[in-house]
Amino acid sequence: MTKTVCVVGAGPSGLVAAKTLLRDAAPGTFDVTIFESQNRMGGLWPSKKDDNGGLIHPMMTANQSRHTVQFSDLAWPDNSPELPRAWQIGRYLDRYFETYCRDVKLRLGTRVEKTEALDSGWRVWTRSADGVDQESTFDFLLVASGFFGKPAVPSFLPETPEIPIVHSSRYRDLKSLLANRDQKGGKILVVGGQMSGVEIAGTIASHLSSAIYSPGTSPIENPDKYTIHHIVQQPVWVMPLFLSPKPALSAPPFLPLDMGSYNLANRLQPLINTQGHISEDAAKRMHSLYQATLGTDQSNFSQALGIKPEDTQRPPYIAVSDHYMDFVRSGMITVSRGKLKNLLGDRATISPSDEEITDIAAVVLATGFEASSSVSFLPPEVRETISLMSADLSNTVALGFHGSYHPTIKNLGFVGFYRSPYWGVMEMQARFVAAIWAAGGRSSPSLPQTIKDALEKDTSIERTIGLRTDPRASQFPMGDYAWLMQEFGTALGLNRLQPGNTLQMDILTPARYPSKSVSKDQEAEIAKSLKQTETTAWAGLAAGKFAAKAVFRSLLGEWKLERQIISTLPSHPSGHFSGTAKFLLRIGTREGREAEFDKLGPDGDPGLEYLYIEEGDFKATSGWSFRATRRYIWRYDERLDRLSVWFVKTDDQKRADYLFHRVEFDVPEEGHTKGWLAKAGHMCIDDYYDVNYEFHFQAVNLKDWRLAYAVKGPQKDYTIDGVYTRV
Repeated sequence: MTKTVCVVGAGPSGLVAAKTLLRDAAPGTFDVTIFESQNRMGGLWPSKKDDNGGLIHPMMTANQSRHTVQFSDLAWPDNSPELPRAWQIGRYLDRYFETYCRDVKLRLGTRVEKTEALDSGWRVWTRSADGVDQESTFDFLLVASGFFGKPAVPSFLPETPEIPIVHSSRYRDLKSLLANRDQKGGKILVVGGQMSGVEIAGTIASHLSSAIYSPGTSPIENPDKYTIHHIVQQPVWVMPLFLSPKPALSAPPFLPLDMGSYNLANRLQPLINTQGHISEDAAKRMHSLYQATLGTDQSNFSQALGIKPEDTQRPPYIAVSDHYMDFVRSGMITVSRGKLKNLLGDRATISPSDEEITDIAAVVLATGFEASSSVSFLPPEVRETISLMSADLSNTVALGFHGSYHPTIKNLGFVGFYRSPYWGVMEMQARFVAAIWAAGGRSSPSLPQTIKDALEKDTSIERTIGLRTDPRASQFPMGDYAWLMQEFGTALGLNRLQPGNTLQMDILTPARYPSKSVSKDQEAEIAKSLKQTETTAWAGLAAGKFAAKAVFRSLLGEWKLERQIISTLPSHPSGHFSGTAKFLLRIGTREGREAEFDKLGPDGDPGLEYLYIEEGDFKATSGWSFRATRRYIWRYDERLDRLSVWFVKTDDQKRADYLFHRVEFDVPEEGHTKGWLAKAGHMCIDDYYDVNYEFHFQAVNLKDWRLAYAVKGPQKDYTIDGVYTRV
């Protein structure tokens, strides 16, 4: 007899739960209805670039690659970026629904208001967007409403503030943030130093930099009068989107940040959990690993973000941002350690130092989310049973077998209801719940023995409750991703597929754990996904892919420049230039590449570029000197993974004119001890420029680099050799 299931939420967890119930169980086992309060699927993930109504900026870049942000049996399109934007993830979910969930009854714009546990099922009350109430009964209730219920906001903030105050999830652009201000300048205060705080501070800095240095009219008045002040309670390790599995090399290879993290070749088997309670020894080991990964304790960027010896005794925290640290170093972001104590007018006080921050133009709260509202529809007795604790934003509920069920509540399951849910774990949770329900319950004799063993040994509830008062609880206490995948795989009797030949890398992805019963079409998607991961790993490790991306990211900010010019012709004097070079970040512009830019279409991404400005003094060998300056535009094309340098227009030196040269990177040979070498050639009227670069990395960051070129033509014969070092 077919059993009915009510799924609450049509985000990733709700969709994979619905698909699993329909496809992994025997046909006709379940009849699934999804209720989604929004008028679209995707949960946090919008599917349009202009969808600004959700909790995630559509243009936000995911902090995990497409190899992790996916389900086992649907590969990303081959031309997708390695780290997709939020709206692209929404499109993936749309495609997932169309591929696997067409038999689901989807009720968009319908909120689950209340539920009641019956002897053999659930009574569910819903309300549609147009106010229509409905009562229904289901055999099973599956909670997939997500851990991001509503923004968590400090209680002491004024009810009628004098300055704009928004949660980071609602920030979209500078214009809307400062819409009701006089726009004379001031500080944009960002409160909260974990993942969302670092990310939003870096995003606002990117928007501000673009407003200052882009051509044309700025979206706000006086953008150069604003700065960002970021309050963090403790220092965090800030990871860029691409890391290196070989950080000790001066020309290290690069891969998306999660590919190295989930390289099982670096871990002993079977896996043990690295999250939850973190001992002092474990904390020191993790801090040491992060420092080796980044090649710094971060004090060279900011003393406030430097990880001191005493910090290494505490559980480490990480965040992800490509540009945050260099914006801190440049002074656009100022960091204070402490906690926001109060906000009065345009002044804030930080405890325990009582530091006062004045002239605040707006406040952005990166204070996280509370999850209790996401289960407000559950009966009070159920909320009590699952130990609901609203104040604990990390361990809000205590559930069995890694957040998937509660042993005393019949016919209730959970998918993705924990902090920082991984898509692979969501899929595993859905399989686990579906297997128990399909077998007839946890006490059914037909339940697989592997699941019975897992349930008997499970201590998830006790562990979660213990972490609530554990001063050494980790940043993401649910559990280590790879370990969770192993535990669910063992319980479900799933064998992890062996990796392809990826240069001694064993990268975990959801596709490594396919369902036991897959169709030919699903097999093709799994094979495609595994091939994409293998191709990406090979490209980064053996073909030099992503080196241009790493160089481009690390150029941001100011450099000291020393340049020697040697000319054989008196018309071009020899001498020495000493000064600075600044790489000023902005949104990509179309000048000089109009046709290519227009081909991007409405879904295209203009990417980022730099306005390059060098200023200094040139002293000729003959003794005379003068002040000199020059400008270029540096661009990075993510689709082609290529750097290019452009001349600027003489009448508007913020606009690109025409191409100077494209930078082509050489793949280092085995034993190579120099930095990344690159070259370019360019004919400029009658003169040929032979350009050579050498970029020296210290782990993920450029330490110094060299630009040398020889120019030959009818009236030119000189060489230029410039060395750039950090100011």
